[in-house]
Amino acid sequence: MDKSFLTDIEELRRRARSHIEKGAVTEGYRADRATVLRLLNEALATEVVCVLRYKRHYYTASEIHAQAVAEEFLEHAGEEQQHADQIAERINQLGGEPDFNPEGLLGRSHSEYVEGDTGGWLSGRKVLLSTAWLSAVAPRKQALVVNLTKKRIEEAPPYDPDVKIPREYETQLHDHYGYPYTW
Repeated sequence: MDKSFLTDIEELRRRARSHIEKGAVTEGYRADRATVLRLLNEALATEVVCVLRYKRHYYTASEIHAQAVAEEFLEHAGEEQQHADQIAERINQLGGEPDFNPEGLLGRSHSEYVEGDTGGWLSGRKVLLSTAWLSAVAPRKQALVVNLTKKRIEEAPPYDPDVKIPREYETQLHDHYGYPYTW
């Protein structure tokens, strides 16, 4: 066998080991790592908060179809946990630390609100509700269940889905529904 061929294979193996040891961040990685890690930790917080909320709904499901709804919440919690694990692994690959600190978790999360479509009831107007205010999900009706009257929702501060939610609007929304602030 040609000795130069063996040398080439040894060199290829050496280079491969060198690249593996460098991990996901190589000379060709052009993204701003600090920004990517911040965004990934925000996504991680979002997934963790979703897991907690789905678990809450799993344990508090009631009504006639409670068992089926509870099982669906548990399934969603498991899926969100898998997403969180994948994001945490990617953060590690990029040389960062996954931020599982409970302090400020909700502030780092982007899952606090859900947009509700009122259909024909409010002329197709969309409303914004905190996911913490949901009492159940009615999958067959494709509906969210909340302990709020139609009148209360009708009188809520107008919501524009095309505008980022400012803190002032959040304050008005929480005050209107009588729920405590989460920030």
